[in-house]
Amino acid sequence: MRVIAILVGALALLAVQPAAAEYPDKPIRIMAPYAPGGNIDVTSRIIADKLKDVLGVTVLVENKAGASGMIGSDTVARAAPDGYTLLVSANSLVSVPAIYGNAPYEWRTAFTPISHIQRVPAVLVVTPDSPIKTMADFIALGRDGNFAVADSGIGTTNHLALELIGDATGSKYTLIHYKGSGAASIDVIAGQVTAQVDQVNSAIGHIKGGKLRAIAVSSDKRMPELPDVPTMKESGVKGLENFTFSTFTGLFGPAKMPPDVVAKINAAMVKVLTDPAVVKRFADLTATAYPTTPQETAAMFDAEDKTVVPLIKKLGIKPQ
Repeated sequence: MRVIAILVGALALLAVQPAAAEYPDKPIRIMAPYAPGGNIDVTSRIIADKLKDVLGVTVLVENKAGASGMIGSDTVARAAPDGYTLLVSANSLVSVPAIYGNAPYEWRTAFTPISHIQRVPAVLVVTPDSPIKTMADFIALGRDGNFAVADSGIGTTNHLALELIGDATGSKYTLIHYKGSGAASIDVIAGQVTAQVDQVNSAIGHIKGGKLRAIAVSSDKRMPELPDVPTMKESGVKGLENFTFSTFTGLFGPAKMPPDVVAKINAAMVKVLTDPAVVKRFADLTATAYPTTPQETAAMFDAEDKTVVPLIKKLGIKPQ
């Protein structure tokens, strides 16, 4: 009887215990580890705006810039792996630690991949009166290393795109590293520097406005927004036959997140990134939005690591 009484008491206690809350039941924070207004910030806000509707909770975007994204990323790496602190990051998640050499985390073990978000190719632009008409012209000018080209800063995807082009074709340039693509574009438009590699979404306004002329894009196919601009693959330049490059973004959480929470966020991202309004918002920014599985997301960043990190080490790229 005593045993029965104890069991009855235990069952009674269980009956009054509140059921575990189903994820999510409180606001979600998305970390954008760069300053407001850039690609990562804009991407974070587009998905946050729709995720709140899909998940039924407030989704906030927090900007924490510094150390080329490592400060904000480390905040997420150290957060509780409960799905309430997430990270939007780009290719730089793997390239920046290789350049700085002192990242407080190892990207493969510090984060849980959730989904790809969007990608945008690079574009080579010149001043409207430049004699450079083709990619072949540009490569020819890089034979002696003295031709100056602007990018948006050391270690950025625009910088790495230039290095990859040089590595593929045997060309070399005097790279002018600016603090952002906007500052670089101002000097190119003013004629201070003849050429620049930039993300299409940053440069397209200047291209459409006639302030810059596009030579080639690094996408796999020609872009509907720039139908007359050939891809770098079409250039006929040896080494560029299969050349493509994009800045892409992904959604991550801290390591060791519960699989059911990862699955729920991924399912929400599928809804977000296939929503026609979201697809159009990214398309208006010349970006292609689509979801992937966590495994596919990890594979994309792993491929980037295997492509870019050896080049960074080979060239000895360091922060300035």
